[in-house]
Amino acid sequence: MNGSKSGCRTVAIAGCAMSAVAVFLMAAGANAAQPKPLSTVSGPLAAESPLQGSEQILLVLTDGWDAVDGTMQRLERAGANGPWRIAGAGVAVVVGRTGLAWGRGLVAPGRGPVKREGDGKAPAGVFRLSTVFGQSKEKPAGWQLPYRSLDDNVECVDDVRSASYNRLTTRAAVASPDWSSSEKMWQEPLYKWGVVVEQNAPTPQPAGGSCIFLHIWKGPGRGTAGCTAMEEPALTFTIGWLTPGRSPLLVQLPRAEYDRVRSVWGLPLMAASITR
Repeated sequence: MNGSKSGCRTVAIAGCAMSAVAVFLMAAGANAAQPKPLSTVSGPLAAESPLQGSEQILLVLTDGWDAVDGTMQRLERAGANGPWRIAGAGVAVVVGRTGLAWGRGLVAPGRGPVKREGDGKAPAGVFRLSTVFGQSKEKPAGWQLPYRSLDDNVECVDDVRSASYNRLTTRAAVASPDWSSSEKMWQEPLYKWGVVVEQNAPTPQPAGGSCIFLHIWKGPGRGTAGCTAMEEPALTFTIGWLTPGRSPLLVQLPRAEYDRVRSVWGLPLMAASITR
């Protein structure tokens, strides 16, 4: 989650928790490599590169650690070692109501704040994207990532004391539900559609941030409790573009940090302006 009992939704809406990865995502990431410190990355094709093996990136840039508005750009490459190219126009997004902080993903924290439960910050770093969700029982045609329907009372647990912290689950699926705080995913209009961001997973660190998603926004300048949000058409188009065989990643950074690692990771120079 990203804001004490206010999770990923925009600040105007109470309760959202989805910075963590659901139970069904845990197995997929169980054998993931440990995060690599940024200082160890020695080249765009080095084994230490957090982008190794990926052919699709959602790149989110903001103007600073405290900025709420940002731009999301799709990047892709042909083959795991090819050059990255921009795919289509960028779209306006918002991040956490208090900006960004280093999350627990595929790179260890660099310079700057570190994400904690309830801080209102979206996670900075590199994160896997492997599952989408929706309030519809049926997966929309053309979507390729595994789909989780929320219509069976799915919750995302943001209680740091719970054994189910930072997981998508239902009370019926747990022998002894032990949480007092969670996101009621099927009730939140902004979760009509979304993507799970594998932050603080597969083994969640207590208070390391939970229930992080890509989801629908309430508008520019209206930050979330820790998720990244955008207009519904941009979100559904992006979900349709994501392809499991291409190992899609979210790369989310303040622009200054991106400029520091861009050439090392082999990523393109991006325009300085933020899409509004």
